[in-house]
Amino acid sequence: MLLDEYNDIPYKVINFLGAEINYGGRVTDDKDFRLIKTILKLYMNRDSLKDNYKYSESGIYISPAVGTLEDYLEYIQSLPLNPSPEAFGLHDNADITNA
Repeated sequence: MLLDEYNDIPYKVINFLGAEINYGGRVTDDKDFRLIKTILKLYMNRDSLKDNYKYSESGIYISPAVGTLEDYLEYIQSLPLNPSPEAFGLHDNADITNA
């Protein structure tokens, strides 16, 4: 309903609903709350609708171009079986503490 009421997608409102309303009441740590807001801004923005929008610095995780089901499956199968920390928005050093 929200999207039907606007000519343009209200990304600021959607991010607010996600971070502050849906998750905000469940998060007690202020740093976790900031992290949620930052991650949502990365995934819910105008640029994320563009072909090959990069969700990570390496460019492994992208918004693939519009295509067929086979195109999407091929992209998904090309992703690493064991994702690096960047897949979760973390620094590469996060893998060190996990080892």
